[in-house]
Amino acid sequence: MQHTFRIGLGVAAVLCACGTALAEVTPEETKALGTTLTPWGATKAGNKEGTIPEWTGRPPVPKGYDPKNPGIGPDPFAHEKPLFTIDAKNMDKYADKLSEGQKEMLRKYPTYRLDVYPSHRTYAYPKKVQDLSIKNATSCKTSADFLTLSDCYGGVPFPIPKNGNQVMWNHAVKYTSLEGWSAKFKSFVINPTGAPILQGDNVIDYAFPWFRNDGNSTLPIGTDYYQYRQDTTAPARMAGQKLLIRHGTKKNSDFVWQYLPGQRRVKLSPDLAYDTPQPQSGGSSTMDDIWVFFGQQDRFDFKLIGKKEMYIPYNNYKLSGGAGGACSEAKLLTPNHFNPDCVRWELHRVWVVEGTKKPEFRHIYSKRTFYFDEDGPGHGLGDNYDASGKLYRSAITYFHPAFAVDDNMMEYAANNDFVTGVYNTYGLAGDLGGWYPTPVKPETYYTPDSLGASGIR
Repeated sequence: MQHTFRIGLGVAAVLCACGTALAEVTPEETKALGTTLTPWGATKAGNKEGTIPEWTGRPPVPKGYDPKNPGIGPDPFAHEKPLFTIDAKNMDKYADKLSEGQKEMLRKYPTYRLDVYPSHRTYAYPKKVQDLSIKNATSCKTSADFLTLSDCYGGVPFPIPKNGNQVMWNHAVKYTSLEGWSAKFKSFVINPTGAPILQGDNVIDYAFPWFRNDGNSTLPIGTDYYQYRQDTTAPARMAGQKLLIRHGTKKNSDFVWQYLPGQRRVKLSPDLAYDTPQPQSGGSSTMDDIWVFFGQQDRFDFKLIGKKEMYIPYNNYKLSGGAGGACSEAKLLTPNHFNPDCVRWELHRVWVVEGTKKPEFRHIYSKRTFYFDEDGPGHGLGDNYDASGKLYRSAITYFHPAFAVDDNMMEYAANNDFVTGVYNTYGLAGDLGGWYPTPVKPETYYTPDSLGASGIR
């Protein structure tokens, strides 16, 4: 695959070391963090064309913002109009800034388009996370097989990444909140005729132990960076099901448990990983498609290609019910793709990583390409290829900040299957009250015993 890159300021030294898997960041390189680079490693300056602005710090809180309900808040950019639109007729003009998945969407679906708005770098981190990200630059390490982290603090693990696995770790250990999130959200599969089929009406809780680190000492090896509990209340065939996921920073420390009402017990579900179908996707995406990539990195070799400018979804307040509920589920879920009227695209710099399946493992994808935002590496796009090398599926996240006191971030996601014409989406919470930050629950809440105790007997 050919790529055209516009290298951002301050990353040339990084890119020349991409082939050195265990290269270390030098003290000289770290001096760029907080000066020419942000504390988490993004290029602080804008581009020379002025189409990507300089990162200047946390954006102001918009009028009408309610800190008690950040999940449904005002859209600070509701007054803005698209600068231009990309469709099948003019996509060649913008091809170098589009993923292969987005090009395929434009070719395949005449109703698909990208409305491109002015870019705003609204991603921000609490001061503590910024400071610990700088400390990680010369401290945080991966094992030789890249599957374990050590000597890390509770910030971005690798603000100056030297290889693809480090970028993938930055994606995995994405900052969302210092404490946790709760929500009621729905998952849907939308068939080619445009009929949305409810896959799950869920009550969920997230926790992020990684970011509770005070910085006085490094995190223990194996610390969970992701804890998730899900209770499904509808449709009727799935009501009462429960799911518990814990992902840690040590090899083989990712665990999934399920509670199935018909069995009346909690069971460890190691098969809910890798290319196993995501239970609420109707078979249209895998477990490791969640949030573009999810889980352990052992089945692919990840190569850091570099950094480039791309159009990605950004500041998508309409999807969370912002701007007076501008895009309800009924409006958003159109045939083959989200309603383009509801999606905002902006030009941003992204890290590009290619994953190639290791020959000793099986997976339905032979190759994967990821594009992660330089400011928020948890957010981006993914292209997935089948065994013959043909584009099979795309994954995408739709990001916006919540403007909360502790800089919470929110994302929604979708996956498109180009073979069947089906797509699925999850995280839609606008119609149900939105996402909201919650105090840290006790560690026992995210355990199999707690899951079983809350189950239907």
